[in-house]
Amino acid sequence: LRLMNGSLSYHYWQRPGVNRLTKVYIFNVTNTDAFLNNGEKPKLAEVGPFVYREDMEKVNIKFHDNGTVTFQHNKIMQFVPELSADKNIRVIVPNIPLLTLTTQSNSLPRLLRMTLSVMLRAMGLKPFVNVTAEELIFGYDDTLVSLAHKFFPKHRRPLSQMGLLLGRNGTLNEVSTIYTGHSSMEEFGYLDKLNGLDHLPYWLDSPCNKIRASEGSFFPPRKYTHSDVVHVYDKDLCRIYPLHFNGMTSKNGIEAGIYLPPDDIFDLPEKQPDNKCYCGENNETCPAKGLQNIAPCQFGAPAYISFPHFYQADPALLDAVEGLKPEREKHQTYFFIQPNLGVPVEGQVRVQFNLKVEQSPNIHSVAKFPDIVFPVIWLQEGIAELTPSIRHWIYLATTVAEVAAPVFGYGSIVLGILILVGVFIKAYKNVLFIKETLKKGRETMRRGSSFIINGQHRLLIIRDSYTLLNDVNTEPD
Repeated sequence: LRLMNGSLSYHYWQRPGVNRLTKVYIFNVTNTDAFLNNGEKPKLAEVGPFVYREDMEKVNIKFHDNGTVTFQHNKIMQFVPELSADKNIRVIVPNIPLLTLTTQSNSLPRLLRMTLSVMLRAMGLKPFVNVTAEELIFGYDDTLVSLAHKFFPKHRRPLSQMGLLLGRNGTLNEVSTIYTGHSSMEEFGYLDKLNGLDHLPYWLDSPCNKIRASEGSFFPPRKYTHSDVVHVYDKDLCRIYPLHFNGMTSKNGIEAGIYLPPDDIFDLPEKQPDNKCYCGENNETCPAKGLQNIAPCQFGAPAYISFPHFYQADPALLDAVEGLKPEREKHQTYFFIQPNLGVPVEGQVRVQFNLKVEQSPNIHSVAKFPDIVFPVIWLQEGIAELTPSIRHWIYLATTVAEVAAPVFGYGSIVLGILILVGVFIKAYKNVLFIKETLKKGRETMRRGSSFIINGQHRLLIIRDSYTLLNDVNTEPD
């Protein structure tokens, strides 16, 4: 399991090769005039999906002596037309840059608001825009965004175009450092640093600014941690969030644990105190149940995320619009995680992007736009199937090995015992044979000996005569 250069787990982690899909659904507004002028609820028609295949690998990899590794994500998203609606279809959606600016302007002095109103009216900007699905997802030219990109401070400067997924292609700026498992399997795959920091800079207090979570590739195996909770970091959510164990299931013959977000993940601080630090310094700014403020990581825009179709959210949010129908099977986030390896075998993260608009009666362009949390799009990201090679590896490591290992282990013990018994029997027989041989040898020696005196053997020595050949004196005495 431990990540090291050249290992199987490293290959799976560095370039998974799995069929990771991002599905985008857009809420098309069908009654803009009636909504602005007659006080009707916005009528939303879900358009999509627009499916993109994500080819992902980890680059700029560097291992450290403290059991961590640093890397960046490189992502290429390619449109999959056979699974998608027409990406050139036109949709009507809120003018996000304009409504962001007017909402933020409510804190400005009256004179500045009036000046801003004149400028926006002269520019001819409207509260809704008519764009193609591809433009909304991956960028279109917008005057306000271009000005902000040119004049805003670097830390608040948006990209040069308006596109909800515009920053997802190419090598991401985010630098992650995770534990490789060499120090402890209880931290395997968890973040140690994010952009060199040991906390999220978007939030002031704990637990909101914690980063002790997985980035999605590996999780600490439940077999070793015995914990029913794992954590995931999601940049779109601007936070980490827990996943709770909810029983076991089987996927292509592989046993896996079902992990779901808790029902109170986006609850009010009164019921979930851990959410208090997402509200800022003033608790009155806490959003309704089911919403998560992500303005700090979206250039200060009044952006809020929720589950799709306001699933598990305050009913008032759903009642403010028409056309949404939350369903658990379609809109719930889930993971299937193999408990012995900590590898996700299936998972889908589902999240909805909403714009929280505050009415600005002093700005003519949006004067009739009421206070509302307006749904814009929702995403489904994840994997439904592993590649055959990865699936076979996991199957062998978990299912086959679970049976083969004890069979081999106990079989080796039995074989070892049989070998020892065989060796003992053979050795015992050899000892008996030697004793019998010695006994017979003694008896034979007794019968064949001609010189036995008082029961003892005597050695007969025969002295041979010899003749001197050299220096022989032949003379008589």
